[in-house]
Amino acid sequence: MRDLVYYVAASVDGFIAAADGDFSVFPQHPDTLQALFDLYPETCPAHLRVPLQITAPARRFDTVVMGYRTHEPALAAGLTSAYPHLRQLVATHRHLPPDPTVETVRGDVAARVARLKTEPGRDIWLCGGADLAGRLLDVIDEVQVKVSPVILGDGIPLFRTGGDRPRALALADSITLPGGVLLLTYRKA
Repeated sequence: MRDLVYYVAASVDGFIAAADGDFSVFPQHPDTLQALFDLYPETCPAHLRVPLQITAPARRFDTVVMGYRTHEPALAAGLTSAYPHLRQLVATHRHLPPDPTVETVRGDVAARVARLKTEPGRDIWLCGGADLAGRLLDVIDEVQVKVSPVILGDGIPLFRTGGDRPRALALADSITLPGGVLLLTYRKA
């Protein structure tokens, strides 16, 4: 069975973006990016693969799941798909421009992802955002947080869960990356 992995950057105080959705405050040190793309080259957006010389094949993921606001920067840049090298699912009720690599998911996204996990293939990358992560909390197998050495003070949290019930996680790994970024890996307890 495939794992759903919430792989996301966050501040030390647990925010994935500023309140307005801006994530440019996160350090983008070239050595940090290189280390992250060495780990998971498939997470490099298509428009950056050539400039950053990312040519390695996928190592872990063949599918990415995201909400509309995570997909929106690609649309704003004139792209219909940031990750055409991956199967993409965008959870939204909005209309998306046609793209053969993008599937729009409406309704019960958790049920759709649960079915996806039973299909053959590599693991599934949940790249954002907080609302979608909250909706998928019960089907997330692993959380990988790239903790950046910055404090936002306010913003979009890692999860918006509605405060229903706590979920226990177990620390599986911790890696210090260049630029002072700490990659923490948690699995379901």
